[in-house]
Amino acid sequence: MIRRLNEQDIDQVMTIWLYSNIKTHDYIPKDYWKSNENDVKKAIIQAETYVYIDDSQPSHPILGFIGLIQDYIAGIFVKEEWRNQGIGKQLLNWCKEKHSKLELKVYMKNEKAIRFYEREGFKLINESIDENNNEKEYLMKWAK
Repeated sequence: MIRRLNEQDIDQVMTIWLYSNIKTHDYIPKDYWKSNENDVKKAIIQAETYVYIDDSQPSHPILGFIGLIQDYIAGIFVKEEWRNQGIGKQLLNWCKEKHSKLELKVYMKNEKAIRFYEREGFKLINESIDENNNEKEYLMKWAK
């Protein structure tokens, strides 16, 4: 089930965010993610954030989430042990139903994510450098 984030979800969501970033972006120091945790927590609360819930997981039912700022996807995150089971695709499709266009940025080194977004109809639009960590990133867009 997908629903809007509520205040009680934030600890689970932040755990998924931190561990997903550390694992997926091993080319960026862990301290970078940890030092941004409080700012990201505030941003997630303010964003249009949806969580994927599995009620059969009683203590930690949130398996993933997606955060949006208008038509910009700030991120899709899925617990590592639940990846490649369609959760990210369901979250993305949830947003595609509500928006006629979406865009996002993804690190160039995150090849698995790039392939996922391309499969889901996103096109590479531009390349830039993330000034926070000097990593190359792509701007990708999708439209109905």
